[in-house]
Amino acid sequence: MSDVKETRFRVEGMDCASCASKIDTAVRRMPGVADVSVSVTAGTMRVQHDVTSDLEAIRRKVSGLGYTVTPGAALAAEKPAGKHEHGPGCNHDHGHDHGHGHDHAHDHDHHDHAGHDHAPKAVAVEGLHGHDHGPSEGPWWKGRKGRLTIFAGAALVFAYGIGHLFPSIATYAFIIAMAVGLVPIARRAIMAALAGTPFSIEMLMTIAAVGAVIINATEEAAAVVFLFLVGELLEGVAAGKARDSIRSLSALVPKTALLEEGEGRTKEVPAEQLSVGAVILVRPGDRISADGIIIEGESAIDEAPVTGESTPVRKEVGDAVFAGTVNGDAALRIRVTAAAADNTIARVIKLVEEAQESKAPTERFIDRFSKYYTPGVVVVAALVAIIPPLFFGGDWNAWIYKGLAVLLIGCPCALVISTPAAIAAALSSGARRGLLMKGGAVLEGLGKLTAIAFDKTGTLTEGKPKVTDVVAFSQPVAEVLRLAAALETGSSHPLALAILGKAAEDGIVPPVATGSRALGGKGVTATVEGRDVFLGSPKAAAERVALSKDVQAATTALNDDGKTVSMLIVDGVLAGAIAMRDEPRADAASGLKTLRDAGIKTIMLTGDNARTAKAVGAELGIEVRAELMPEDKQRIVGELQREGFVVGKIGDGINDAPALAAADIGIAMGGGTDVALETADAAILHGRVGDVALMADLSKRTMRNIVQNIVIALGLKGVFLVTTVMGITGLWPAILADTGATVLVTMNALRLLRPIRG
Repeated sequence: MSDVKETRFRVEGMDCASCASKIDTAVRRMPGVADVSVSVTAGTMRVQHDVTSDLEAIRRKVSGLGYTVTPGAALAAEKPAGKHEHGPGCNHDHGHDHGHGHDHAHDHDHHDHAGHDHAPKAVAVEGLHGHDHGPSEGPWWKGRKGRLTIFAGAALVFAYGIGHLFPSIATYAFIIAMAVGLVPIARRAIMAALAGTPFSIEMLMTIAAVGAVIINATEEAAAVVFLFLVGELLEGVAAGKARDSIRSLSALVPKTALLEEGEGRTKEVPAEQLSVGAVILVRPGDRISADGIIIEGESAIDEAPVTGESTPVRKEVGDAVFAGTVNGDAALRIRVTAAAADNTIARVIKLVEEAQESKAPTERFIDRFSKYYTPGVVVVAALVAIIPPLFFGGDWNAWIYKGLAVLLIGCPCALVISTPAAIAAALSSGARRGLLMKGGAVLEGLGKLTAIAFDKTGTLTEGKPKVTDVVAFSQPVAEVLRLAAALETGSSHPLALAILGKAAEDGIVPPVATGSRALGGKGVTATVEGRDVFLGSPKAAAERVALSKDVQAATTALNDDGKTVSMLIVDGVLAGAIAMRDEPRADAASGLKTLRDAGIKTIMLTGDNARTAKAVGAELGIEVRAELMPEDKQRIVGELQREGFVVGKIGDGINDAPALAAADIGIAMGGGTDVALETADAAILHGRVGDVALMADLSKRTMRNIVQNIVIALGLKGVFLVTTVMGITGLWPAILADTGATVLVTMNALRLLRPIRG
């Protein structure tokens, strides 16, 4: 297959999924176009096309529909057609050969979600609505849509004045006032029809307005056109709020950075020009301008803008920091690890925008329904206008008037926007909390989960062992820790880091160790202050000294609690022991309880040893399956599904792909990593177990919101349809029923933008 170019355009003036679908339908029909993807939230259009495509013709086609297209934002990139790759499969070996010989298995469970196609797919839908589209930036009255509405309103007021002063020409005055707003609408109706969308709201509006003039309802025709413009303007303002909620994320990243140039000199440069490997200086109180690693300094970092975490996180040399977070109390030197286009916030924005292009099952149903709904409305309106006067002697003018009103009532705007508006708001709200969901289908699915399988290490636990007990036998506790830290200085093994971390926490400065040697599978030995010191497993220690029954009992008790024990021997005498364990996350117990209270079954699936897993499981109150191979986890997920459960699989590792692929929803925990963001169905960026319940709750609230929106949309139409046929309401209430329902639906969806509590 030949290579296909992908060109990106900036499109201003889109208000909802209907706008995107109209553009999709028009561009997809053009020569050389292979695929189209339109993002309302991002205000962009991506077109895959061959080299024969006329990009200027594409721009003119979209402009003809009433949108403002900026071709300067189009950048072509070669890529194979129809293929979406996340990168190399992730199957890393996280084993550490430190030589301790500890029985401490790590259950790292990253995944690659092989076979999942997350590429957004645009869907063409008939019966869509379009408006007077203009730039959406700035105050509403400065946009083309705002100016047209103001002009049409002024023309209507002027027509009323003329009609009052000169009744004989009132009809002509209202026709002119109507034409002010209707001419642009009619022009776009024709363009949309030629582009493949004949049943657009512009076409229905044009037919209704012209029909009203024919039956001499010119005053109402002018008023209806003005009210239509007002309703569409309000919808655009409401939709802009949802769009701004994501765009505001990009505003968190500073526009400039202090780049080090050597010899202690810095230069202020645009943040977007920072390259990977550059070193920047971040002063206390400043926002960090790029993702990076701290190479000098220690400070409390406020990560609330990115993760929602209310408490500042202490970061030191070697720790990762994110663009947009706020440096606390000390200057930091940071080595940049991602360019501006690839930093955490940029990736979150990109993922949410792509997710909003991915339609949920409910949204796809509404789209299919709308394809037949709008032509059906046209048929019903025609029957209302023709049958009573033709067969029952009704007044032609009266029934044509009612038919035109039915035509306006039946406009599908509110119905079509009911689902995507709610999903867009929910995805945006979740992203601001650090909850990423790749599309409406995932958002819907999360609320249907009835069982959730968790990994242990790095998911329910911190993923880093910590010292839990320091036991003194022949040396004081502080001395045991001091000598152990001396042996571990310079090691990157997780257990070594735990001991060094505990020593630093207690203010202990390790002495210098000389002649250090790692004893494969047993431990490490060195000379410290003239003494021979050994640190290793109980089994290796027993080969050097005799372990009393009391020592063995203490070791067994610690092991039964899921703790790894290291013995310290000094000059041939057992000095003490250090116990370590990967501790549960602070909110793990409460997060699991929230899920259980919601009726969701929870289970731990881990490759760790059964003793450690059961100790953690007992503390958290969760069912445990331990010492599992990847195929065992996949089998258990399948068993749960056969029992009737809708299963979610949650992990942070790379060796759990079979279970994640088998689950209904795969969720990456705690990963601002490429693996988590690119391959999972959803991701919880800051690793709180409680956020799993928040994600499920957001899904359920979104589905309730969608149901409310559909009831509002169809309910108002149903009421006004009956009252119109009965002769109680006319054209004015008809257009208010349509645009009013659209605004109500949009505003109801925006309630989902409220901060998620939990």
